[in-house]
Amino acid sequence: MPDSPAQFTSEEPVIDWILQTVGHDLRVALPLGLGKPVTLVNALVRRACADPSIRLRIFTALTLERPTPDTDMARRFLTPDAMDRLFGDYPQIEYARLLRDGTLPENIEITEFFLQAPNWVNVPAAQQRYVSANYTHALDVLLDQRPNLVLQLLAGNGTHLSLSCNTDITSDLLRLRRQGKAEFTFVGQVHSDLPFMPDPAEIAPAECAALLAQDAPPHALFSVAKQPVSQHDHAIALHVSRLVCDGGTLQIGIGQIGDAIANALILRQDGRITPIWQDCPFLRADRFSEHGAFDIGLYGLTEMLVDGLLALFEKGIIRREVDGAAIHAGFFLDSHDFYERLRALPPRERARIAMMPVSYTNTLLGDEDRKRAARKQARFINSAMMVTLLGAVVSDGTQDGQVVSGVGGQFNFVDQAFALHDARAIITLPATRTGKSGLSSNIRFSYGHITIPRHLRDIVVTEYGIADLRGKSDADTAAALIEIADSRFQNTLIKQAKAAGKLPETYQLPETARNNTPEALHRWLAPHSADALPDFPFGTAFTRIERYLMPALADLKTASAHMPTLLWRILQGMRGHPARMEEDAVKRMALDRPDGMKARAAQLALRGALRRQEKQAIA
Repeated sequence: MPDSPAQFTSEEPVIDWILQTVGHDLRVALPLGLGKPVTLVNALVRRACADPSIRLRIFTALTLERPTPDTDMARRFLTPDAMDRLFGDYPQIEYARLLRDGTLPENIEITEFFLQAPNWVNVPAAQQRYVSANYTHALDVLLDQRPNLVLQLLAGNGTHLSLSCNTDITSDLLRLRRQGKAEFTFVGQVHSDLPFMPDPAEIAPAECAALLAQDAPPHALFSVAKQPVSQHDHAIALHVSRLVCDGGTLQIGIGQIGDAIANALILRQDGRITPIWQDCPFLRADRFSEHGAFDIGLYGLTEMLVDGLLALFEKGIIRREVDGAAIHAGFFLDSHDFYERLRALPPRERARIAMMPVSYTNTLLGDEDRKRAARKQARFINSAMMVTLLGAVVSDGTQDGQVVSGVGGQFNFVDQAFALHDARAIITLPATRTGKSGLSSNIRFSYGHITIPRHLRDIVVTEYGIADLRGKSDADTAAALIEIADSRFQNTLIKQAKAAGKLPETYQLPETARNNTPEALHRWLAPHSADALPDFPFGTAFTRIERYLMPALADLKTASAHMPTLLWRILQGMRGHPARMEEDAVKRMALDRPDGMKARAAQLALRGALRRQEKQAIA
């Protein structure tokens, strides 16, 4: 390693230096998610496109892109102003555009082990180059590619550098290089807005052979646009909150469920959750009744540091320390507000969030005794797409082989839950989904693809309760899952299980599980929603009128897949009284002066969805 890195202030000279130093056969490792130095990567890809003598092979994961509106309603909602407010000027990643357009030249290969859901479904170039690997195995897969160049976005504080958002694999890569077990050139790009995470994320400047630090203001970091937390999400979280033990260990993921779980744990800490629990009409596993404030506090152990975990840390709920840290995490990715809050933490508090490799967070291997002692009463909570009646979990793909996302670390944490004597793996999912074929159950008798096999079945939670599956027979497993399924599908599931010989003919659905309906859910949560169960527990960049529009737009997206339903929304828009913010909403969507039959129909459909939304809220 050089004593000090070569210094650059723009991308093109860095590419010249790379080609002169490393050569034209480039096997490049890029971090997952936020840590990609996008402008540098784009410059490299453009150079390879222009020069076929360059062979460029990139191994990475979770390539992030600003959304591309694909319908008229989406384009009206995500105006250029809204896109800039939500996502800033985060650049389009050039290789992603080429992959999607089908114009990636033959001298460039892109391989990913985790995909941004659902961006790459039915994109053959991405589907064919996908590598299925657990997060903890991705390092070995990468090393088999013999990378000779690693590019990463870094944070700097004037004298030191930090891997910041991506210690997940890079920490181990650099360690292996120091041990003489890997050989590559490490090039960093400093981003002034990236939170500086201290040791063990800090690296010596000499680790970098070259460093890009631009004089111009940097582009915006990628920001996740928070989606509203639904009643289904809040219900799932309320059930999950009964599973979390004071003094225990917690892992949650990004998105609505993660936000809802953090919100529920804060309600529990503040003593406001008990009245909501007492009103719950749905089946609950009696053995799970954790309650009360977190007097000892939780320890956060996660591959991904997300807003919900940071909020629990800020509230003092996550505070149990292990080796001086209340949270150990492998990478982070969230909203602009999340990055700002991380940057604003006092240095002593930020030091209690230790960014680590996933070889530490996602496995017990290495210093196993200390890890076991620290990870007591662990609750590893992850989301799924579907669960089969025999307890297999579907999280990353479809039965026709299309990869939606990837296994990531989900299998790692389920496996870890079984290896720890008092840990549990909790899978959450809504009981139903609405697609092109209409409403369907997410609890299926069987499915042609699985992510977690049935022999690792543990706890499943829907909005209708908790199913404790560990160590249960197939019959008991099927019964427990049917009892937290939506009531509209329970009879079909019972018939399928009995026909397959997995339920006895004498089985009958308990009375306590026969009212698993959206109406019962609404009656339970509506009285508590305004105060305790907000749509955005930790804030949002969406404006008030945009937040008001979002449920109606989601309803229209579903209705658009079924013409009779869409026509009914249009008819609803022609009848009845306007919703309270209807005119402002119509104006925000630029439909206040429709200029043709199509726009007129869109306006009426929107009015109908808004009126239906308001009617449901009143009910």
